[in-house]
Amino acid sequence: MVEKRQFFVKGRMKEKKLGREMGKLIVMRHGKTLWKERGIFTGWVDIPLSEKGVEEAMNAGKELTDVPIDGIFVSALMRAQMTAFLAMLHHHSKKVPVFVHAEGTKEDKWSKIFDEDSKKETIPTISAWQLNERMYGELQGKNKQKTREEFGDNQVQIWRRSYATAPPKGESLKDTAERTLPYFKEKITPLLDLGKNILISAHGNSLRSITMFIEDLSEEEIVKVEIPTGKPIIYNYENKKFGKQ
Repeated sequence: MVEKRQFFVKGRMKEKKLGREMGKLIVMRHGKTLWKERGIFTGWVDIPLSEKGVEEAMNAGKELTDVPIDGIFVSALMRAQMTAFLAMLHHHSKKVPVFVHAEGTKEDKWSKIFDEDSKKETIPTISAWQLNERMYGELQGKNKQKTREEFGDNQVQIWRRSYATAPPKGESLKDTAERTLPYFKEKITPLLDLGKNILISAHGNSLRSITMFIEDLSEEEIVKVEIPTGKPIIYNYENKKFGKQ
């Protein structure tokens, strides 16, 4: 993990000279998938973006084209990864997102870049399962309307929108926060403390967990928050405090 930190931290003295002391956190929910459009619970089922989702990701990139990006964090699910990579196609820097693998693994050893100029043209990208969507348990793959007909509107609404009630053999939003927030605080916040600009491409519930923390929302408030697909939300970070841009 030391090597990953060094990958992000390198170049800090140059940033100091340029006066970029305030970091930015950009959070972005992945674009739509066919299951989203068809009203099917997805959770950890690893499906790609739909054509509409690709379009959303590309449009999101146009909003970020002039925002410097020092590092990218994505979930382990392809829809979040696709969204980040498609968004970066429009970035003015023309830098290429490159996955940073766990130190000491074959992927780490065999993917090293040996040219410094080429390395400068990359953006370190970390994939983390902790940023995955809420695991919907036995609802995954089920049609939402048929599930309402089977269990009733009220029960499905509780599973979907309550803070602490999980669907059968799945996670609640509280459960999701218990894996997402420690990772955010340990791996991402220290980079913001260094004045880095970090993009997180993830999911509605993992991002709601982070939003609850950085906006200091209550359990009652966060269940009413809807994070739009393919829409970057930017926070300024200074003196360990977040402020929405």
